[in-house]
Amino acid sequence: MLAPLFLLWPMSVAITYVVAQNIANIPYDRALAQNLHTLARHVHVQDGHPILRINDSIRQVLHPGETDSVFWLVRGGRGEPLGGDRGLPLPSELGPPQPGKVFYTEETLRGFDVRLAYMWLDLHIPHSDPVLIVVAETMEKRMELTNDIIKGVIIPQFIVLPVAVLLVWFGLSRGVAPLNALQQRLRARRPDDLSPIDEDAAPSEVAPLVGAMNELLDRLSANVQAQKRFVADAAHQLKTPLAGLRTQAELALRDASPEEMQASLRQLIMGSERATRLVNQLLLLARAENPHAVELGITDLHAIAQEQTLHWVPQALAVHTDLGFEGADTPLMIMGNDILLAELLNNLLDNALRYTPPQGHITVRVRQTLTQAVLEVEDSGPGIPAEERERVFDRFYRVLGTQAEGSGLGLAIVREIAQKHDADVQILEGTSHSSLPGTCIRVMFPRHRAADHDFA
Repeated sequence: MLAPLFLLWPMSVAITYVVAQNIANIPYDRALAQNLHTLARHVHVQDGHPILRINDSIRQVLHPGETDSVFWLVRGGRGEPLGGDRGLPLPSELGPPQPGKVFYTEETLRGFDVRLAYMWLDLHIPHSDPVLIVVAETMEKRMELTNDIIKGVIIPQFIVLPVAVLLVWFGLSRGVAPLNALQQRLRARRPDDLSPIDEDAAPSEVAPLVGAMNELLDRLSANVQAQKRFVADAAHQLKTPLAGLRTQAELALRDASPEEMQASLRQLIMGSERATRLVNQLLLLARAENPHAVELGITDLHAIAQEQTLHWVPQALAVHTDLGFEGADTPLMIMGNDILLAELLNNLLDNALRYTPPQGHITVRVRQTLTQAVLEVEDSGPGIPAEERERVFDRFYRVLGTQAEGSGLGLAIVREIAQKHDADVQILEGTSHSSLPGTCIRVMFPRHRAADHDFA
């Protein structure tokens, strides 16, 4: 803020000079106008011609002073001189006659700058222009007055400006001291310190900024803690399959007969498949959590659900499970990501196949309401107790007593993908065709606006 003060000072000097010059011109221009009117009173008409009659007193009024020289000229309507200094130049921008009005301009006479005033006097002489009266004065007195005015303004500024600079510097130093202290505290923080900033220690002017930073730190801290928990859980969950792979490999090395070695290798393959699935699910969950990696576009939920259901038919037949699909043959458009939607349904079907006993039933259902596109996966498995239905969305959580293999990530992935699509997930009791209660997982997506007309 100090630099603008030094930049404004030359501007202040220039403006002061212009203003002082205008102020200095006012009294001396008034004196020139009085001289014009004095000469005008002594111009008369005689025999149809203008004449100038002046006496010594008038000449004394027009006599040059001690500082400046005064020049005057009276010219008749036909351009003839009636009196005065015939060498006085006419105004360079002499316009059409406007009797009675005084004009001012600046000219050069014999190497000197002069202030020139002129006016027209209409004597009502037929076939003759008005008389032109010109009075000029050198500008020494004007310059002296201008300089006095400038000195009266600029000299106090020389005193006030340093004081103003000191006051501004002092005010800025006091004002930014809390900000500097805040800056030092932030720089001294450890990289993992995401605690809120003390708002009381910050100036009131930046309190909203500090509050917004604290909100950002809170969100960042929550995200970091979630990532830490996720990494810790993932490391813990990967220990078991990796240790199992090592054990199976060691057993295969110790097996004596080919049959025993084959059995150990089969167990090794199954363990590697479980580890691969766990790693793939972890990568998918990480991708779903990354907002910049998800690009949504207009897509057909019906087509995706039907295609993925057909893809799972061989697996369902292999475990003697009836897998069916229900849905109209019309597109059901939503804003979504094809790959993530397919993974959402794949995780639902994988869970259903794992927990549905042989000879069971699984139904994939797609339907629509006025504002929503609904995807349902219903099975005839053991169901999920009501008190467990919220916890099953937690990472690595599995219902107690579950015998089926799994990582506990499937429904966590489902909810994460659903949230990226502004969808809601519900767990309901199924309409089972067996003695087991069954489970129906319902995902409700907002319909794309362009589809509303088709539904109507």
